[in-house]
Amino acid sequence: MKKITSRLEGNKKAQIILFFIYVIATSGSLMLVQKSVIAFLLLLFSLLLLYFMSLSTKLKWLIAGVILIVLLPFSASQGPAYESYMEVSTLVGIYIAMALGLNIVVGLAGLLDLGFVAFFAVGAYTYGIFATNQAANFMPFGTYPLSGESFWFFIIAGCLIAALFGVLLGIPVLRVKGDYLAIVTLGFGEIIRIVFNNLDKPINITNGAMGLSSVTPPSIFGINLVYPSQFYYVVLVILGAVIFIVRRFEYSKVGRSWKAVRENEIAAQAMGIHLVRTKLLAFAIGASFSGMMGVVFAAKQTFVDPTSFTLLESITILVMVILGGMGSVPGVILGAAVVTILNLQVLTELTDWFNQLSLNGVISIPDALSPAKMQRFIFGGLLILFALYRSQGLLPAKQPTFDLKELKEEAEEEEIQPVISTAEKNVNL
Repeated sequence: MKKITSRLEGNKKAQIILFFIYVIATSGSLMLVQKSVIAFLLLLFSLLLLYFMSLSTKLKWLIAGVILIVLLPFSASQGPAYESYMEVSTLVGIYIAMALGLNIVVGLAGLLDLGFVAFFAVGAYTYGIFATNQAANFMPFGTYPLSGESFWFFIIAGCLIAALFGVLLGIPVLRVKGDYLAIVTLGFGEIIRIVFNNLDKPINITNGAMGLSSVTPPSIFGINLVYPSQFYYVVLVILGAVIFIVRRFEYSKVGRSWKAVRENEIAAQAMGIHLVRTKLLAFAIGASFSGMMGVVFAAKQTFVDPTSFTLLESITILVMVILGGMGSVPGVILGAAVVTILNLQVLTELTDWFNQLSLNGVISIPDALSPAKMQRFIFGGLLILFALYRSQGLLPAKQPTFDLKELKEEAEEEEIQPVISTAEKNVNL
């Protein structure tokens, strides 16, 4: 087996051929057996295989784009389970974007945030209030609800407003660290949820615990987006932009500043890094991604209420980051996908299967051990196993390596180049 894997590592053609055979087989099985969760998961697993292949980054992105934009929707659309598959895929994309935002705060900057779902709530209510009749209670001008075309504007508005809330959160917590930082951010998340829950008096802004219903669906070119298969492409575009921005930040001057603050604040400050500005920027950028996805979530669900933004949601997003690998963009993507699919599909299907066996009299399960009650227990057990055997995460962060000889040669060329240009000018004179 080791000989086969070692041969495949150096043979790109063999990797590509085997990969395409695998993709064709899994997509074909998904088309033929529409209600097969296994076929759906195996097709998604091809993206993880693609990550480990020794191909150029651009080629990997191109192949992944073809799978996500064309192959996955087409294979799933051949049967009645199409919308359910797209629902799971859409929620996976939403949670990946949120986990990438939290990864900036926790993984790169080292600031433990337990109230991250508050920014998600800010984005959701930003669109929900103005996309229903609720805004007419306190806005002296305008006609509400706004049309579906305003959704595209509110994606930017939700991003900016959530970033503002991120700065407002960052200002009072700059002097606290570690456990105290976690307590403060946890309190901030609960305050936001309670404010939205009680902001129906004296002026009814959020409709309190009743929530906002009948949120106007987004529209583009006169087409209303109401199905998960339509929101799938919206989330895919936003997620692509989020991944691009995060990758650009990771190895930029700002990203290196975040990592320096995470490792040692005193040393970072001694090297000239502005701690206040660096931390506030991390809170603002991380919150902006969550705010954008809050707008998408409100439009997709057409209903917003405070129960969607509890502490459990913040913990779940934090688990995605830790499980995937703090500071690792591919790891966070994998961790968010694994946790979301486990919660929404794998454990749900497993629960339905056990319930069906119990109803048919095949097995007898006591009420205390019913699958519906044991779902969270199974999920927690799986997380413990991951933590024990993959303590650094599924895909740990990798520090970039540089060739010392190449760096010296580049430095020498940069030093010689001004001398050559000066000599050329003197010759011309």
